[in-house]
Amino acid sequence: MNALASVVTEVTEPYRPSDDEPFMNERQLAYFKGKLNAWKDDILRESKGTVVNLKAETENHPDLVDRASSESDRALELRTRDRQRKLIAKIDEALRRIEDGSYGYCEETGEPISLGRLEARPTATLSVEAQERHERRERVHRDD
Repeated sequence: MNALASVVTEVTEPYRPSDDEPFMNERQLAYFKGKLNAWKDDILRESKGTVVNLKAETENHPDLVDRASSESDRALELRTRDRQRKLIAKIDEALRRIEDGSYGYCEETGEPISLGRLEARPTATLSVEAQERHERRERVHRDD
């Protein structure tokens, strides 16, 4: 039993980008690329399930309430898929920015986007400050 207790097992923690390493180094880029590709794969897998479900649920409901409920569910599912289609386009754009070296930098200021923001929203193109300015301008123009 003591022999087992003396065996040290090494458990490696999954990589997380940190502020004490060079910004957008190869390891960080690989991390975000993997995160974006996994997200995209999940969305595509879900959308294939939606297609299968929509094909399977072509039954005619004799009850009007059941039919209305089914149509409402179908419309919600299609709206969700449309939003995810747009998200895939943003993911693809982020992957292109990784390839061209502009990923992680604000499109407006050129400053680095914080790792916390990229972790929460890997498709972000603006820093928090630039995004807040953009939203303020949007609100002002929307009120006109």
